[in-house]
Amino acid sequence: MPFTIDLPMPKKPAELSRNREISISEFFEKNRHILGFDSPTKALFMTVKEALDNSVDACEEHSILPEIVVTIERISPEEFTVTILDNGPGVPPLEVQSVFGKLLYGSRFHAMRQSRGQQGIGITAAILYGQITTGKHAIIKTKGTGDEVAFMFELSIDISKNEGVIHERKPFIWDREHGTSVSVTLKAKYQTGRQSVFEYLRETAVANPHMDLKFVDPDGKIYHFSRSVNTPPVPSVPAKPHPLGLELGEIQQMAALSQERDLAHFLTSSFNRVSTNVANEILEKSGLSKDLEPASLSTSNIKSLMSAFREVKLMPPPVDCLSPLGPEFIRKGLRNVYENQHPSFYSRPVLRPPSVYNGNPFQIEAGIVYGGDIPADEPVKIIRFVNKVPLLFQQGACAITRTVSELDWRQFGLDQKQGTGIPYGPMIIMVHVCGTKIPYTSESKEAIADVDVITTEITSALRNVSRDLRRFLNKREKRNQINEKFKLIRELLPSISGKVSSVLGLPEPPIDPVISKIANVVFVTEEFEIKDNTASVKCTIFNYTRQSRSLVIYPNPPAGDMDGPQSYETGPIETSQSFSFTFSVSGISKNYDGTDYYFTGIDPVHVQGAEPLPADWGIGAITVEEVKE
Repeated sequence: MPFTIDLPMPKKPAELSRNREISISEFFEKNRHILGFDSPTKALFMTVKEALDNSVDACEEHSILPEIVVTIERISPEEFTVTILDNGPGVPPLEVQSVFGKLLYGSRFHAMRQSRGQQGIGITAAILYGQITTGKHAIIKTKGTGDEVAFMFELSIDISKNEGVIHERKPFIWDREHGTSVSVTLKAKYQTGRQSVFEYLRETAVANPHMDLKFVDPDGKIYHFSRSVNTPPVPSVPAKPHPLGLELGEIQQMAALSQERDLAHFLTSSFNRVSTNVANEILEKSGLSKDLEPASLSTSNIKSLMSAFREVKLMPPPVDCLSPLGPEFIRKGLRNVYENQHPSFYSRPVLRPPSVYNGNPFQIEAGIVYGGDIPADEPVKIIRFVNKVPLLFQQGACAITRTVSELDWRQFGLDQKQGTGIPYGPMIIMVHVCGTKIPYTSESKEAIADVDVITTEITSALRNVSRDLRRFLNKREKRNQINEKFKLIRELLPSISGKVSSVLGLPEPPIDPVISKIANVVFVTEEFEIKDNTASVKCTIFNYTRQSRSLVIYPNPPAGDMDGPQSYETGPIETSQSFSFTFSVSGISKNYDGTDYYFTGIDPVHVQGAEPLPADWGIGAITVEEVKE
């Protein structure tokens, strides 16, 4: 019997048509958890985050001091309307349909520069989520600078086409010079606590003290984070890609789209840090002709180029594409937000030198807030930022948290078992990572991946800033010891003198000249009285040396705001005489530790209770290389 095989019949056209292309909107509709919209609580947070980031970025790009109002209105127990109103440059009416209705549409994705958002997903994803969960359209209002009329749009997203659909467009008179308002109604859940909308807004205010931010919660309560810096940050400048920051496919696409006539001009015009001489060296090492057309490059040609990139000496990428916070923003941002906890110490901000990860520049900043009313029996609070955006979720998976956990904080009096893990104590640690391409652990951008070069820089920044904390704690201990010593001299010696005189039946001699001979030092002391979080301070300089002394004193409260001159000239203080002045320090805790005093005009060997004025007085930021422990 012959052996036969039954072959399947060819599929009919109708069966073949089951396979079809899906739009990016359809993909994210089915996989919205990828973008962070994985629960009603998280969805509310992400909607506020994406809209606020867009507003601040737009203002920053146009050097506008942001004025933003975030309102969350409760429609029902499970439905809320989020509205973000800003004073940005506005969105051109013809662009509204694409900006708010098309995923992966934006102006920043191809720009090699630091920015809060790049992919063009965020606000559109929020509108998409609202549409899916409530069926309601987004409401957009916008007005450009110099426009007399504003426009209101009612918009939804055609998921199958990844396009915005305008259901209504009408002009109206808006009593604003310029700005944008976005309202999204969505299924959500409002909560307070560590991972809440309020906490995100508060930490955003830390990194953006040039912003005036108001928040109206679902119960109508208004929170106001007022502006504390009146100048906008310096915006980052777009840069061409660095040769060492690109993959093979990216170079291949650049070559295919290039308008240059030959390979030599392609290298100098398309890449950063590639001069004519460097381009010639790259061509020589790669063995490729300078006359080769970029579009004709094969895969093996590009591999040769990439090998040559690694062999030639290339300068690091420029850093003007970065926009770090800077010492003023960090200091004033932390003070403005956490002053109600009356910390006893704010560290000088740390600004690390720029570094490079895979050819992409990045920079680390850090600061510490310590003491006061910050809870001492809770884990240290770590506030993480990437490109000025707070990271509230996935803290345990973040390189910043791991780096903090691996440092030994016990030397600062914090509780940390075996010197590892997040310590317990009255401290807030701030770390900001800014860069053009940050390696996140996921598409929702909630944690930084564990990359050695980045964690090394974070470690260096934390060591630098912790050194400042150590100096503060040492000063506090030294100040207490000097006060005790001064108290003994001022109280014990007169007491001894009185008793000896009484026993001998002799008149008590003047004690101050004796103290001057024994001590031979200038004491800087203070007394203070605290009322309503304000310390009334009296500083007294006693001259217990054998000659007249003059000096200039600079009070420097480690926390709070000082009301009074920045320096005081004592004039000549005669032997056994003193000079006093008074000032006040507001915004402090009941556990105020006292004021740091610096001086000029006298040999430091003669002074106790104050330190020589440092050479970097007034500079404010620590920019040194890693401190060797």
